Amino acid sequence: MNFYNIAYLKHGNTRQKQAYAVLKHFQVFEILRDYHPLLAGTIPIDIDLPESDLDIICECSDSEAFTLFLERNFEKYKDFNVRTSFYNGLEAIIATFKMENFNIEIFGQNIPTHEQNAFRHMLIEHQILEEKGQAFKAKIRELKKAGMKTEPAFAKLLNLKGNPYLALLEYHS
Repeated sequence: MNFYNIAYLKHGNTRQKQAYAVLKHFQVFEILRDYHPLLAGTIPIDIDLPESDLDIICECSDSEAFTLFLERNFEKYKDFNVRTSFYNGLEAIIATFKMENFNIEIFGQNIPTHEQNAFRHMLIEHQILEEKGQAFKAKIRELKKAGMKTEPAFAKLLNLKGNPYLALLEYHS
């Protein structure tokens, strides 16, 4: 699976195909091209819930310029909001909005996208799902339906100790 190009979504499940159609129709990745966008999260690896959003991570070195860029290109969409936060000690710009039947979250940080934790978690989770099979995937979905976040659900089923977000990053080190 090549997670560096969203074309894989065209051959996925119904929701993945719908995600691909929306992202292509609105040219989201083309608009974000200079920020090296990657799709992360649960939809690409087929453990999403109906309310799961499309998580697009970006690399941005100038948070003010990125914020203005997001406003200029996406504020026309329903429920648009952009805010600044901090993750792992680094400033992050987060924009959320609705595009057709998808909630979209664009997350920008001054880290190459392929090195951001969201993408790294997804790659590790995908590998685990491939190894553990459909029964494991079903258990992850059940934990998520019960309200558990993705990384803690994996940590619980894998008996990982400590911070689930860090433990998962070390799982296949």
